Amino acid sequence: MLWSKMKLKVSILLLFCLVNVAITSNFDDVSDNDFAEFENFEAEDEAVVENEDPVVEISTEKIKAATFLEEDEQEAVVDNDESEFEHFNDVEEFEGFEEVKEEKVASSEPKITITNVPIHLRANWDSYWLEILMIAGLVVYFINFAMGKSKNNKIANVWLQTHRTILEDNFSLVGDDPSSLERGEQAGMIKESENVFTLWCSGRTCCEGMLVELKLIKRQDLVAIMAGIVRPVIDQIHIKVTMNKEDMDSFVFCVASKKTALHLSKDMADISTFCPDRRLGEKFNIPPNFNVMSEIAEATSSILDSKITAVLNKYGDMVDYIHFSDQFTGPKQTEENASLKLPETEKVLLFGFNLKLKGKSLESAMKELEPLMVMVFYCIEKIKRYRLSKEGKTKADKNRQRVEELFLKSTHQARAEAAAAKREEKRRQEKERIMAEEDPERQRRWEEKENKRQAKKRAPKMKQLKVKAM
Repeated sequence: MLWSKMKLKVSILLLFCLVNVAITSNFDDVSDNDFAEFENFEAEDEAVVENEDPVVEISTEKIKAATFLEEDEQEAVVDNDESEFEHFNDVEEFEGFEEVKEEKVASSEPKITITNVPIHLRANWDSYWLEILMIAGLVVYFINFAMGKSKNNKIANVWLQTHRTILEDNFSLVGDDPSSLERGEQAGMIKESENVFTLWCSGRTCCEGMLVELKLIKRQDLVAIMAGIVRPVIDQIHIKVTMNKEDMDSFVFCVASKKTALHLSKDMADISTFCPDRRLGEKFNIPPNFNVMSEIAEATSSILDSKITAVLNKYGDMVDYIHFSDQFTGPKQTEENASLKLPETEKVLLFGFNLKLKGKSLESAMKELEPLMVMVFYCIEKIKRYRLSKEGKTKADKNRQRVEELFLKSTHQARAEAAAAKREEKRRQEKERIMAEEDPERQRRWEEKENKRQAKKRAPKMKQLKVKAM
């Protein structure tokens, strides 16, 4: 009986120890794992999910993820609301803070410039009217350049072909193009520019040669053509015959249209100096649209004979000027370009003819110039034979001597200054040469000589009077 009681107590004690150990181990697991209370629920959920379809499992996971995201966002919002800088948003404490913030945000944003793209070219020609006008103007200019250049070349060639016979009859050499002569071809005119052509003829008695210059309208230049509408210009031929010095006497003579005569009397040195007066052409039996300027009267009556007056009366609209001079120096010299010496003079015969091409063919217009070319050679022969009378020669010599004296008087001061400068330069060079030599005695003598010269130059000038003895 006792043994059974003790056996019962021991068994109760062992049971109590086992229960205590079990409770203690369970408590330790709970205390170590904070999420132990949720494991049972997860285990239950997994048990339930294992019996469901995979689609339901995925949707459940998505629902959990979305739930956790919403919870995180709510927590983030709560954190922002509880930010330590929340007091800066107080409108009453910081006035104008929101406006400044908005301005900064607006200024920090990049500006986007939207370009207006034009409509397609074919549907919007009005946008290119300036470019179209420029292209059209260039096309018209180049077409006019080609046509004008071709016409000027044709005029020059037709003139030469028409007058080649008369030129070859009076000169042994027509044209100065040696390359064409080597090839056995006929020399043509030299093209100075698109509207200027020249021809040199030589090999004739009494003259050094004749220069023919065709100065045509600038047909290749569209601007010049438009300017010609306002101020008309015409084609001209200028002929210059350079006479030998012994084959022309001393006189200056000119017949020109009124407009040209005014220009020549102002700009040409010989005409403005020796015959500035202009006389009407009616007094010399020539058309009234001409003015006559002559140095010696007897030369005028001799030159304007019946043949020349007949040509002037018949072809007066084609003659621009006739200018004979033994004192030809070209246009007047300006004061800036004035020289200290008299310019060299030439004995020349100058002719200026107008080309009338409007309403005519080139061949017929050039045929009308043949009488004028005949007059040129007639004047060459006439001037070769003509001599002034004794009174006329004396008057011409006095005029030239007077002009020379006036020139020397007007340039006396300038020539004196030039001579003084030349002497001073010569002395300076002499001084440099002597000082470069190692001869003190010679340098001393030169300095004494120079001092005496300077003292004599500074001394007052006295006139010496001669008194005859009683």
